[in-house]
Amino acid sequence: MERGTTLFLKLAVVLMGIPVLALCLFLVPEIGNYVAQLYPDMTYLKYLVFIDLYATAIPFYFALYQAFKLLSYIDRNDAFSELSVTALKKIKYCAITISGLYVLGLPLFYLIAERDDAPGVIVIGLVMIFASLVIAVFAAVLQKLLKNAIDIKSENDLTV
Repeated sequence: MERGTTLFLKLAVVLMGIPVLALCLFLVPEIGNYVAQLYPDMTYLKYLVFIDLYATAIPFYFALYQAFKLLSYIDRNDAFSELSVTALKKIKYCAITISGLYVLGLPLFYLIAERDDAPGVIVIGLVMIFASLVIAVFAAVLQKLLKNAIDIKSENDLTV
């Protein structure tokens, strides 16, 4: 693969992290305050929103880091290596973790939707769960294909 293509993809990975950082800095506190206003008798919900949404940012950034490393392996012509398989496995686990955290936070989405009479909020939570699961399945398929390709390559190296 050409260096320009991986450079573009590395830039895309970095640019994916910037909006999430902005959301974490500006929107998550607003959502927490909004939940506290919706349920003034349950102020602890504000902190549950903070915990859930900030906790999902951690595996997201770790997965972005792993994607960046994977692109670096491709640059070094180490795409068919155990390092790439490990990076894909970590991306898969991060996506599963994000999905699990949103499943745990789904009752919060329900409470917001119920009080605000906005059922679309639940759909947003479900989309996040589904998107994370799709990424996990895609990473698992790529991991398996890469592992098979590495096995075939090692067999061919032994044959020659």
